[in-house]
Amino acid sequence: MTTDRPAADRQQWVTITDPQVMRALAHPARQAILEHLTSTGTDVTATECAEVSGLSPSATSYHLRELARFGLIKEAPGRGDGRERVWRAAGTGIRMAPGRDAEPEQRAAERALIDVLLAREHDRVASWFDREPSEPREWRDASTALDVILLLTAAELATLNEAVYELLEPYKRRHRVADPPPGSRVVSVQYRAMPID
Repeated sequence: MTTDRPAADRQQWVTITDPQVMRALAHPARQAILEHLTSTGTDVTATECAEVSGLSPSATSYHLRELARFGLIKEAPGRGDGRERVWRAAGTGIRMAPGRDAEPEQRAAERALIDVLLAREHDRVASWFDREPSEPREWRDASTALDVILLLTAAELATLNEAVYELLEPYKRRHRVADPPPGSRVVSVQYRAMPID
C-alpha cells in the first residue's frame, strides 16, 4: 500500500477512503489474495488462489466475493468451461488515502489496516532471518536490512520517493512474471519514509 505514486501509475491504482473497505481489507487472507492479484496481474479462480490465501477454495471464494463487493477485484472473462468464476485485480495496486481531517471511525479503520500491513511485513522480515543461515550465499550477500536517517525537506522527500519508485518499477513482479530471469525469486522490498522527530 502506498499513499503516493507517479501520475501515470496512479490512474491504475484503486484508492480507498471508506472505513468499511479498510476494515474489509484488514484481513490477512484478503491481503494475501489482493497482493497476489496486483503483483502478478494474473486472473485466478478460487481454487488457484486457495494456496495463496492458505484457505480452502470455498473460504477463498468467500473472500474473493468480498473483495469484489468493495471494488478491489473484479470478475475476469471466463476460460470457456463456465464452471468456475475467474477474478482479477481492479487495478495495479491499492492506494489508501489517509484522512487528514478524518472522523475517528475512519482513523480507527486506517490504523487497523496499517497494523495488519505492518504485521505482514514484520512476519516476512522475521521469516527471512530465521531462514537466512540455510539460504544460498549469493542470496544472503544480496539481501539487506537498511535503516538510514536522513535530513530532508518535504520537497526533497517527495523527490526521493519518486526516484525510489522509478528505480523499482522495471523489477515489479507483474512486469516479469511471464518471463522471469533464470534464478529469480520473489523479493519483498519494504520502503517507508516519514518524519520521526
